[in-house]
Amino acid sequence: MTLLRIRTIARLTGIREATLRAWERRYGFPRPHRSENNYRAYTREEVENIRRVARHISEGLSVSEAIAQVKTTPVQGLPTGERLSERFWSAVMVMDADELRRVLDEGQASMEVEVYCNGFLLPLLREMGMRLDIAREHLASALIRQRLRALLDSEEQRPEGPRVVLACPARDHHEGGLLALGLHLKRRGWRVTMLGADTPAEALRGACAQVHPELVALSFVRSRDAAEVSEVLTEAMRACAPTQVVVGGPGVREHLKTVFSLGAQYAESADELIALWQQARGASNRT
Repeated sequence: MTLLRIRTIARLTGIREATLRAWERRYGFPRPHRSENNYRAYTREEVENIRRVARHISEGLSVSEAIAQVKTTPVQGLPTGERLSERFWSAVMVMDADELRRVLDEGQASMEVEVYCNGFLLPLLREMGMRLDIAREHLASALIRQRLRALLDSEEQRPEGPRVVLACPARDHHEGGLLALGLHLKRRGWRVTMLGADTPAEALRGACAQVHPELVALSFVRSRDAAEVSEVLTEAMRACAPTQVVVGGPGVREHLKTVFSLGAQYAESADELIALWQQARGASNRT
Protein backbone atom coordinates (compact mmCIF):
# COMPACT_ATOMS: atom_id res chain seq x y z
CA MET A 1 0.00 0.00 0.00
CA THR A 2 1.43 3.37 -1.05
CA LEU A 3 1.39 6.00 1.70
CA LEU A 4 2.05 9.71 1.23
CA ARG A 5 3.45 12.14 3.78
CA ILE A 6 1.45 15.19 4.84
CA ARG A 7 3.91 17.56 3.18
CA THR A 8 3.30 15.86 -0.18
CA ILE A 9 -0.47 15.93 0.32
CA ALA A 10 -0.39 19.64 1.12
CA ARG A 11 1.64 20.41 -2.00
CA LEU A 12 -0.55 18.37 -4.32
CA THR A 13 -3.98 19.32 -2.96
CA GLY A 14 -3.34 22.94 -2.05
CA ILE A 15 -4.50 22.31 1.54
CA ARG A 16 -1.92 23.50 4.08
CA GLU A 17 -0.41 21.06 6.56
CA ALA A 18 -1.75 23.13 9.48
CA THR A 19 -5.24 23.02 7.98
CA LEU A 20 -5.13 19.23 7.58
CA ARG A 21 -4.04 18.85 11.21
CA ALA A 22 -6.82 21.19 12.35
CA TRP A 23 -9.42 19.22 10.40
CA GLU A 24 -8.13 16.01 11.96
CA ARG A 25 -8.44 17.42 15.49
CA ARG A 26 -11.85 19.02 14.98
CA TYR A 27 -13.67 16.70 12.59
CA GLY A 28 -11.76 13.42 12.78
CA PHE A 29 -10.90 13.90 9.11
CA PRO A 30 -8.69 12.87 7.46
CA ARG A 31 -7.55 9.72 9.27
CA PRO A 32 -3.82 9.27 8.61
CA HIS A 33 -1.75 6.24 9.42
CA ARG A 34 1.18 6.75 11.78
CA SER A 35 4.67 5.64 10.79
CA GLU A 36 7.19 4.19 13.22
CA ASN A 37 8.51 7.75 13.69
CA ASN A 38 4.93 8.95 14.35
CA TYR A 39 4.74 10.84 11.05
CA ARG A 40 1.33 11.19 9.42
CA ALA A 41 0.94 9.15 6.23
CA TYR A 42 -2.12 8.97 3.99
CA THR A 43 -3.59 6.30 1.75
CA ARG A 44 -4.80 7.00 -1.78
CA GLU A 45 -8.41 6.88 -0.62
CA GLU A 46 -7.77 9.52 2.04
CA VAL A 47 -6.07 11.70 -0.57
CA GLU A 48 -9.09 11.35 -2.84
CA ASN A 49 -11.36 12.36 0.03
CA ILE A 50 -9.22 15.42 0.84
CA ARG A 51 -9.44 16.48 -2.79
CA ARG A 52 -13.23 16.02 -2.76
CA VAL A 53 -13.54 18.16 0.38
CA ALA A 54 -11.45 20.90 -1.23
CA ARG A 55 -13.67 20.83 -4.32
CA HIS A 56 -16.89 21.03 -2.25
CA ILE A 57 -15.47 24.01 -0.33
CA SER A 58 -14.62 25.77 -3.61
CA GLU A 59 -18.25 25.18 -4.66
CA GLY A 60 -19.54 27.03 -1.59
CA LEU A 61 -19.95 24.46 1.19
CA SER A 62 -18.56 25.11 4.65
CA VAL A 63 -15.73 22.90 5.86
CA SER A 64 -18.03 20.92 8.16
CA GLU A 65 -20.62 20.45 5.39
CA ALA A 66 -17.98 19.36 2.89
CA ILE A 67 -16.44 16.83 5.26
CA ALA A 68 -19.86 15.49 6.25
CA GLN A 69 -20.79 15.00 2.60
CA VAL A 70 -17.57 13.14 1.84
CA LYS A 71 -17.97 10.93 4.91
CA THR A 72 -21.56 10.14 3.91
CA THR A 73 -20.68 9.18 0.34
CA PRO A 74 -17.44 7.17 0.05
CA VAL A 75 -15.56 7.08 -3.22
CA GLN A 76 -17.01 3.66 -4.01
CA GLY A 77 -20.53 5.14 -3.87
CA LEU A 78 -19.89 7.88 -6.44
CA PRO A 79 -21.17 7.67 -10.04
CA THR A 80 -18.82 5.76 -12.33
CA GLY A 81 -17.29 8.77 -14.06
CA GLU A 82 -16.69 10.68 -10.84
CA ARG A 83 -15.29 7.62 -9.08
CA LEU A 84 -12.88 6.95 -11.94
CA SER A 85 -11.83 10.59 -12.00
CA GLU A 86 -10.95 10.47 -8.30
CA ARG A 87 -8.93 7.30 -8.87
CA PHE A 88 -7.19 8.96 -11.81
CA TRP A 89 -6.07 11.98 -9.77
CA SER A 90 -4.97 9.77 -6.90
CA ALA A 91 -2.86 7.63 -9.25
CA VAL A 92 -1.32 10.73 -10.84
CA MET A 93 -0.18 11.93 -7.43
CA VAL A 94 2.02 8.87 -6.94
CA MET A 95 2.86 8.68 -10.68
CA ASP A 96 1.42 5.17 -10.97
CA ALA A 97 1.19 4.76 -14.76
CA ASP A 98 -0.18 1.21 -14.50
CA GLU A 99 -3.10 2.34 -12.33
CA LEU A 100 -3.74 5.26 -14.70
CA ARG A 101 -4.00 2.84 -17.61
CA ARG A 102 -6.39 0.65 -15.62
CA VAL A 103 -8.61 3.64 -14.88
CA LEU A 104 -8.63 4.66 -18.56
CA ASP A 105 -9.42 1.07 -19.56
CA GLU A 106 -12.33 0.85 -17.13
CA GLY A 107 -13.71 4.17 -18.33
CA GLN A 108 -13.51 3.11 -21.96
CA ALA A 109 -15.22 -0.20 -21.20
CA SER A 110 -18.08 1.41 -19.26
CA MET A 111 -18.87 4.47 -21.42
CA GLU A 112 -20.04 5.15 -24.96
CA VAL A 113 -17.25 6.62 -27.09
CA GLU A 114 -18.37 10.25 -27.16
CA VAL A 115 -19.30 10.24 -23.45
CA TYR A 116 -15.86 8.76 -22.70
CA CYS A 117 -14.20 11.46 -24.79
CA ASN A 118 -16.27 14.55 -23.87
CA GLY A 119 -17.37 13.65 -20.37
CA PHE A 120 -14.26 11.93 -19.05
CA LEU A 121 -11.01 12.41 -20.98
CA LEU A 122 -11.34 16.08 -21.98
CA PRO A 123 -12.35 17.30 -18.50
CA LEU A 124 -9.28 15.54 -17.09
CA LEU A 125 -7.08 17.31 -19.64
CA ARG A 126 -8.62 20.71 -18.89
CA GLU A 127 -8.03 20.39 -15.14
CA MET A 128 -4.39 19.29 -15.30
CA GLY A 129 -2.86 22.75 -15.51
CA MET A 130 -4.60 23.74 -12.28
CA ARG A 131 -4.06 20.50 -10.36
CA LEU A 132 -0.63 19.14 -11.26
CA ASP A 133 3.03 20.01 -11.33
CA ILE A 134 4.87 19.73 -14.65
CA ALA A 135 6.12 16.14 -14.25
CA ARG A 136 2.71 14.77 -13.31
CA GLU A 137 0.98 16.80 -16.01
CA HIS A 138 3.32 15.39 -18.66
CA LEU A 139 2.71 11.82 -17.51
CA ALA A 140 -1.07 12.14 -17.34
CA SER A 141 -1.58 14.19 -20.50
CA ALA A 142 0.62 11.83 -22.53
CA LEU A 143 -1.52 8.84 -21.49
CA ILE A 144 -4.76 10.65 -22.36
CA ARG A 145 -3.41 11.79 -25.74
CA GLN A 146 -2.37 8.21 -26.47
CA ARG A 147 -5.90 7.06 -25.66
CA LEU A 148 -7.48 9.74 -27.87
CA ARG A 149 -5.09 8.89 -30.70
CA ALA A 150 -5.98 5.18 -30.40
CA LEU A 151 -9.70 6.00 -30.50
CA LEU A 152 -9.19 8.15 -33.58
CA ASP A 153 -7.11 5.51 -35.37
CA SER A 154 -9.58 2.73 -34.55
CA GLU A 155 -12.50 4.62 -36.11
CA GLU A 156 -12.97 3.44 -39.67
CA GLN A 157 -12.30 6.07 -42.34
CA ARG A 158 -15.20 6.22 -44.78
CA PRO A 159 -14.36 6.35 -48.49
CA GLU A 160 -16.64 9.32 -49.15
CA GLY A 161 -17.27 12.48 -47.20
CA PRO A 162 -15.72 15.93 -46.83
CA ARG A 163 -12.00 16.15 -46.14
CA VAL A 164 -10.59 18.12 -43.24
CA VAL A 165 -7.01 18.90 -42.21
CA LEU A 166 -6.52 19.31 -38.45
CA ALA A 167 -3.50 20.99 -36.87
CA CYS A 168 -2.20 22.99 -33.97
CA PRO A 169 -0.32 26.06 -35.24
CA ALA A 170 3.38 26.60 -34.76
CA ARG A 171 4.60 26.55 -31.14
CA ASP A 172 1.36 25.03 -29.85
CA HIS A 173 1.95 21.53 -28.45
CA HIS A 174 -1.43 20.80 -26.82
CA GLU A 175 -3.21 18.50 -29.24
CA GLY A 176 -5.69 16.73 -26.94
CA GLY A 177 -8.67 18.83 -28.02
CA LEU A 178 -7.65 18.48 -31.65
CA LEU A 179 -7.59 14.68 -31.39
CA ALA A 180 -11.06 14.74 -29.84
CA LEU A 181 -12.30 16.95 -32.68
CA GLY A 182 -10.85 14.52 -35.20
CA LEU A 183 -12.63 11.63 -33.49
CA HIS A 184 -16.00 13.43 -33.58
CA LEU A 185 -15.62 14.42 -37.22
CA LYS A 186 -14.53 10.95 -38.27
CA ARG A 187 -17.57 9.43 -36.55
CA ARG A 188 -19.72 11.84 -38.56
CA GLY A 189 -18.30 10.66 -41.86
CA TRP A 190 -15.49 13.15 -42.44
CA ARG A 191 -12.14 12.08 -43.86
CA VAL A 192 -9.57 13.35 -41.37
CA THR A 193 -5.95 14.25 -42.02
CA MET A 194 -4.34 14.82 -38.62
CA LEU A 195 -1.15 16.91 -38.66
CA GLY A 196 -1.14 17.38 -34.89
CA ALA A 197 0.93 19.64 -32.67
CA ASP A 198 3.30 22.47 -33.64
CA THR A 199 2.49 22.52 -37.36
CA PRO A 200 4.31 25.26 -39.32
CA ALA A 201 2.58 27.07 -42.17
CA GLU A 202 4.71 25.30 -44.76
CA ALA A 203 3.41 21.92 -43.58
CA LEU A 204 -0.15 23.18 -43.90
CA ARG A 205 0.60 24.28 -47.45
CA GLY A 206 1.94 20.85 -48.35
CA ALA A 207 -1.02 19.04 -46.81
CA CYS A 208 -3.57 21.22 -48.59
CA ALA A 209 -1.79 20.73 -51.92
CA GLN A 210 -1.80 16.97 -51.42
CA VAL A 211 -5.29 16.19 -50.07
CA HIS A 212 -7.30 19.24 -51.25
CA PRO A 213 -9.46 19.54 -48.09
CA GLU A 214 -12.79 21.30 -47.93
CA LEU A 215 -11.82 22.68 -44.53
CA VAL A 216 -8.78 23.34 -42.32
CA ALA A 217 -9.30 23.48 -38.55
CA LEU A 218 -6.65 24.97 -36.27
CA SER A 219 -6.60 24.50 -32.48
CA PHE A 220 -5.03 27.36 -30.49
CA VAL A 221 -4.45 26.37 -26.85
CA ARG A 222 -1.27 28.26 -25.98
CA SER A 223 -1.92 31.80 -24.72
CA ARG A 224 -0.78 34.45 -27.22
CA ASP A 225 -1.20 38.19 -27.56
CA ALA A 226 -3.21 39.67 -30.44
CA ALA A 227 -0.13 40.47 -32.52
CA GLU A 228 1.16 36.88 -32.37
CA VAL A 229 -2.28 35.45 -33.14
CA SER A 230 -2.49 37.75 -36.16
CA GLU A 231 0.97 36.76 -37.39
CA VAL A 232 0.48 33.00 -36.96
CA LEU A 233 -3.04 32.97 -38.39
CA THR A 234 -2.09 35.15 -41.37
CA GLU A 235 0.68 32.74 -42.33
CA ALA A 236 -1.61 29.74 -41.89
CA MET A 237 -4.39 31.23 -44.01
CA ARG A 238 -1.98 32.10 -46.82
CA ALA A 239 -0.71 28.53 -46.74
CA CYS A 240 -4.24 27.08 -46.87
CA ALA A 241 -5.80 29.49 -49.39
CA PRO A 242 -8.36 29.23 -50.84
CA THR A 243 -9.56 26.58 -48.34
CA GLN A 244 -11.92 27.68 -45.59
CA VAL A 245 -10.14 28.01 -42.21
CA VAL A 246 -11.90 27.59 -38.86
CA VAL A 247 -10.08 28.13 -35.56
CA GLY A 248 -10.94 27.15 -32.00
CA GLY A 249 -9.47 26.73 -28.54
CA PRO A 250 -8.85 28.89 -25.47
CA GLY A 251 -5.83 30.54 -27.10
CA VAL A 252 -8.01 32.59 -29.47
CA ARG A 253 -11.23 33.15 -27.50
CA GLU A 254 -10.16 36.64 -26.47
CA HIS A 255 -8.91 37.49 -29.97
CA LEU A 256 -12.05 36.90 -32.03
CA LYS A 257 -11.92 40.39 -33.56
CA THR A 258 -8.49 39.53 -34.96
CA VAL A 259 -9.72 36.14 -36.18
CA PHE A 260 -12.71 37.59 -38.04
CA SER A 261 -10.74 40.51 -39.46
CA LEU A 262 -8.39 38.05 -41.16
CA GLY A 263 -11.29 36.17 -42.75
CA ALA A 264 -11.16 33.06 -40.55
CA GLN A 265 -14.10 31.69 -38.57
CA TYR A 266 -14.40 30.44 -35.00
CA ALA A 267 -16.07 27.30 -33.61
CA GLU A 268 -16.36 25.90 -30.08
CA SER A 269 -17.31 22.35 -31.07
CA ALA A 270 -17.43 19.81 -33.88
CA ASP A 271 -21.10 20.62 -34.43
CA GLU A 272 -20.38 24.35 -34.80
CA LEU A 273 -17.53 23.60 -37.20
CA ILE A 274 -19.77 21.43 -39.38
CA ALA A 275 -22.47 24.11 -39.35
CA LEU A 276 -19.98 26.74 -40.53
CA TRP A 277 -18.83 24.47 -43.33
CA GLN A 278 -22.41 23.79 -44.39
CA GLN A 279 -23.18 27.51 -44.43
CA ALA A 280 -20.13 28.24 -46.56
CA ARG A 281 -20.99 25.40 -48.94
CA GLY A 282 -24.59 26.65 -49.25
CA ALA A 283 -23.41 30.18 -49.99
CA SER A 284 -20.98 28.88 -52.62
CA ASN A 285 -23.72 26.85 -54.29
CA ARG A 286 -26.05 29.86 -54.42
CA THR A 287 -23.28 31.91 -55.99
